[in-house]
Amino acid sequence: MKQRRDFVKLAGLAGLAVASGRSVAAATGERVTGPSLGAGGGEDRHDWCAWAAKLAGPLLTALAERRLKQVMPVEGHPTSKDRPQYTHLEGLGRLLAGLAPWLELGEDASPEGRERDRWAALARAGIDAATDPASPDFLNFSKGRQPLVDASFLAQALLRAPTQLWGRLDPRVQRQVTAAMVSSRPIPAGENNWKLFATTVEVFLQKAGVARDEARLFEGLRKHRDWYVGDGMYGDGPEFHWDYYNAFVIQPMLVEALDVVGGESTEWSALRDKSRERLTRYAAIQERSIAPDGTYPVIGRSIAYRCGAFQGLALAAWRRQLPKEVSPGQARAALSRVIRRTLEAPGTFDANGWLQIGLSGHQPGLGEAYISTGSLYLCSFALLPLGLPPGDAFWTQPAAKSTWEKAWGGEDLPVDKAIKSPR
Repeated sequence: MKQRRDFVKLAGLAGLAVASGRSVAAATGERVTGPSLGAGGGEDRHDWCAWAAKLAGPLLTALAERRLKQVMPVEGHPTSKDRPQYTHLEGLGRLLAGLAPWLELGEDASPEGRERDRWAALARAGIDAATDPASPDFLNFSKGRQPLVDASFLAQALLRAPTQLWGRLDPRVQRQVTAAMVSSRPIPAGENNWKLFATTVEVFLQKAGVARDEARLFEGLRKHRDWYVGDGMYGDGPEFHWDYYNAFVIQPMLVEALDVVGGESTEWSALRDKSRERLTRYAAIQERSIAPDGTYPVIGRSIAYRCGAFQGLALAAWRRQLPKEVSPGQARAALSRVIRRTLEAPGTFDANGWLQIGLSGHQPGLGEAYISTGSLYLCSFALLPLGLPPGDAFWTQPAAKSTWEKAWGGEDLPVDKAIKSPR
């Protein structure tokens, strides 16, 4: 009972971040079309923290109390009857993969630092509940195909927060996590971006001290080396798809896997350097895609992942790999607009604070058969730059006009050029 009371207390304190946030629209449903360019980085960061808290609140609180399956709604496509066995791990892995860099900053004396510490404590308790076979919230890591996807997103979260989400876990919980990850190995990875899900699980297991499956790890790297199509873009399998999977999965998982194994051979070192260059180019393309009101092209599948479509730009900002023509303040303004446009639209959240299917509000028709409530938490990936400390240029630079605004406002600009980056 004491454990339960402690988590209720933590959740209540953490919830203050939402209640006190400047971003009132996030709580009231008021639509805001874009931030003023006069907004300062400190104000923007306050809003970003409030968005993080709003996403995390219902899910992490319920899981830490081991009642996620009891209270989390499962909205999905009418033809999909199997999503309840997958949706909870989807929510956990995707939420934490987006918030991990922020949580990794750790506790400090500031209100934000104390808030981060509370969320990290809830996250660690949730990871315990999700991987403990005796827990009513023990999650599915091995039945069906979907668990490979979200085991990899949880692995990505642990790689992004090696101290706060992995290192501070009790050894018992660490053993539970590695056992859960190993249990996903029999799931085959499809001939597309799924190859990188297997790669990411194996990279995490290697970092955790478990013998890696070399075939699963390196197949994803070899395939995506060969699936590069030019100008910073990869095919989703042998063919190029006009969608946002270069941002949702491909570029982030490829770059981060190569961070770990890229030094093992000349072959992988060369691909590591190319993948970083391509991420920077992709970030330039993404920044140019954001309109002043935060809208962007509605192209391809999984559009209900909302602002998670801009993980490429967010990741480049967090890693300080932005293109030279995009200043940190410019990237912050563009991402803030996208996040606000997609998370503050009326109907984005239900009455209890859970995400609902849609892009700009509640639009169930935008949900494919594989999408359910937990899937939607991939939107948190847009928040990766919260992992940059408040004194970083991303937060301290004044907000700057986007490339879209400069070009259509009549400013003289240099031409945009493709990169020459062969396989």
